[in-house]
Amino acid sequence: MRGRRGPWAALLVAAAVLVAVSGIITLAMGGSGAARVGLVRPRVASYWESLDGNLVRCGLCPRRCVVPPGGRGYCEVRENRDGVYYTLTYGNPCAVHVDPIEKKPFYHFLPTTASFSIATAGCNLDCKFCQNWHISQARPEELANYDLPPEELVEAAVRSGSPSIAYTYSEPTIFYEYMLDCAKLAHARGLRNVYHSNGFIEPAPLRELCEYLDAANVDLKGFTEQYYSDMTDGSLAPVLRSLKILKEEGVHLEITTLLIAGQNDDPETLAAMCRWIRDNLGASVPVHFSRFHPQHRLRNLPPTPLERLEVARNIALGEGLEYVYIGNVPGHEGNNTYCPVCSAELIHRIGYSVEVRELDAGRCSRCGTAIEGVWD
Repeated sequence: MRGRRGPWAALLVAAAVLVAVSGIITLAMGGSGAARVGLVRPRVASYWESLDGNLVRCGLCPRRCVVPPGGRGYCEVRENRDGVYYTLTYGNPCAVHVDPIEKKPFYHFLPTTASFSIATAGCNLDCKFCQNWHISQARPEELANYDLPPEELVEAAVRSGSPSIAYTYSEPTIFYEYMLDCAKLAHARGLRNVYHSNGFIEPAPLRELCEYLDAANVDLKGFTEQYYSDMTDGSLAPVLRSLKILKEEGVHLEITTLLIAGQNDDPETLAAMCRWIRDNLGASVPVHFSRFHPQHRLRNLPPTPLERLEVARNIALGEGLEYVYIGNVPGHEGNNTYCPVCSAELIHRIGYSVEVRELDAGRCSRCGTAIEGVWD
């Protein structure tokens, strides 16, 4: 594969997207594409069981919330109505955009292409550093949502010219039923499905989703249970389990760790994390160390110093990982893809300006090494 999206092309794409997305949605929906505050379409949820006293137990994520009548789960988007559990995020996304696939970030999946990207309100974690907290920590009725059922969403994606649909921004697990139905229709129309997730999901729904999932980028937020507890109100073990399942199911996998100085950048812990990735997922899984910028409840902390990101990358390479990236630092050499055998620069990146240089049909054009990824 050879191609280029230069800086002017990237600017033109961004400008066109701002104008075109609402038009795409409007065309797909017969002219009714405006977002409306409070739009909610309740639908009976998947993966739950009835308990005595009209209680329900959710089986979608490891919290396994027990919810009384009239109550909601931790994610705030699933509600017990008289002993029946409903999702409130079916067909009502609050964010609809066309993004570069590299924004997810995917560096080894269809580079230089666009991805039709959606999210709904809600999340099943509460990360202190969340960059999309205004939607992830909201209830669906609090936001302006699009009326976009799966058939119309897939039609909008086709009209946009995007070869993939990305379930992203907040946490796709909490709009599972919507995502799954969209993914099935997307495959039927020849589109790929990609998923940027926190990995905090139970095995059964994840394996069902994997039947229609082409790529996943999972946030491995740290590598200790203490960090997960303190910073996300979640736990590490289910995320590691999800990573193994995605690899077992043959889904293209990439991993992102948002590195926060003094919080999750201890060298010994990073080395242990990289060894775990190498030994359980393989040395060829792309890993992104992304720069933290003050957000949400951590606005008192400084941005991650560049040298901390470089140390993390060097540790990962030293532990045998083949593709290690530095994120949120445009122009750094750690954004580029290099052949793990001959060190040829395969893909050059400056922000979302991307040039494929020495990659041909998924192989290094200099030495012939097969490069992990989905390239065509």
